[in-house]
Amino acid sequence: MDLSRRDVVVAGVFAIGASGLVLSRSAGAQAGDEAAVADAVETLRKGQLDADKAKLEQVTSAQLSYGHSDGRVETKEQFINAVLTRKQVVKSIAFPELKTSVVGNAAVVRHIYLSESERDGKTTHTKIGALQVWQKQDGAWKLLARQGFRLPA
Repeated sequence: MDLSRRDVVVAGVFAIGASGLVLSRSAGAQAGDEAAVADAVETLRKGQLDADKAKLEQVTSAQLSYGHSDGRVETKEQFINAVLTRKQVVKSIAFPELKTSVVGNAAVVRHIYLSESERDGKTTHTKIGALQVWQKQDGAWKLLARQGFRLPA
């Protein structure tokens, strides 16, 4: 089979164009996943603020490892129970400086955890760092691991 330069150039242009479509679809899928993870993070935040068991169940993995900045580690059941039975009144929770990175079926989320709560008339402000690991399970993003940590002074 004789191939001319023109045939080779046309084939090359086609190959580059096709790879561009594949890459743009991949980038679009990743952007969609990042938005879905951000939605799941927001559901988690609202679930914690409102002590909403259904929201917390929806976005946490059965294998959850939830680490606190004081070193305590909770399972999914322990985490949800602690939110539902807390003695303080949580007035606000915010996750500023949210950064999300999706790699395949996993996502890493970093943010600051800010909260204000009140117990027995005393207000407490919390500001720590947080690292969350999310995993896509059956088409939905679930919190697999979370670790809180003290920020440098």
